[in-house]
Amino acid sequence: MPAQVEITFWHWIGFICCVMLLLGLDLGVFHRRAHVVSLRESLIWTSVWVCLALLFAASLQPLRGEKESLQFLTGYLIELSLSMDNVFVIALIFGHFAIPAQYQHRVLFWGILGALIMRGTMIGLGAELISRLDWVLYILGALLVFSGIKMLLTKSEVDPERSRVVRWARKLCPVSPELDGQNFVTSWKGRRALTPLALVLLLVETTDLVFAVDSIPAVFAVTLKPFIVFTSNVFAILGLRSLYFLLAGAIGYFRFLKLGLSLVLVFIGVKMLLDPHDSPPRRFQIDIPISTSLMVVAGILLVSIAASVFAKRREAREVGTSG
Repeated sequence: MPAQVEITFWHWIGFICCVMLLLGLDLGVFHRRAHVVSLRESLIWTSVWVCLALLFAASLQPLRGEKESLQFLTGYLIELSLSMDNVFVIALIFGHFAIPAQYQHRVLFWGILGALIMRGTMIGLGAELISRLDWVLYILGALLVFSGIKMLLTKSEVDPERSRVVRWARKLCPVSPELDGQNFVTSWKGRRALTPLALVLLLVETTDLVFAVDSIPAVFAVTLKPFIVFTSNVFAILGLRSLYFLLAGAIGYFRFLKLGLSLVLVFIGVKMLLDPHDSPPRRFQIDIPISTSLMVVAGILLVSIAASVFAKRREAREVGTSG
């Protein structure tokens, strides 16, 4: 077996520079002008981001081995699946503020850029904490199990006007009642003011922070290597924009997705509690192969999506028959 290439500071810098280049091309070239993202365009961009993630996983195999390549794929799949629940919440926020479709991409772009910085910081702090106190994995595992059960038992209700972030923003800064194109700041009553688009951006960032509390520990259940955790998060977040435009109009087709996501969180939480990872051996431990984890997560998601689509189509047939 060939020796693994050690991940250095320059690998981090190179990866971040590539991400910034892709984001620059996205906003400065492909989406320089505000426009409605069509289903065809969102499908193409979703395919592009998925293919880039698969290419990255393929490049990891000769450099870092098959195990880390599978760890990346599993982490990426977990992050991407949990992002689907985030997509539906973002759709509710856009609907509440009546944000036109042509301005939504700009909000998602800056929201995702902020999410990358925030998640990178959280991953760095989390990796450092786990390296010093490995028993934190037990807490994170229990948190994931609790989050999965809570997701199953509670409804996803969003009331933006009751959000503390929105209330604080309104107290600190004047907010114009109307949009000013795709600007976040405008002139209103002779002074600078935030637009409703800025409030939406704040809510999107806050929403991602809430979801990151679940999703980042979930990837730490797969691997403790910060580079794999970070890159899998980044690729999932980069694909969130196109995934939003692909799925936002088809929320009704994913009625069982929430059940599937809750089962994924519970499974990953149990795995973190039982699987020793790279930490010192524990008295009670079960070594769950990463390939098994990948198949279980993928299986849960496929079954939940397939069941959702089947139920929606059967419901449509019944309505057509009764009509």
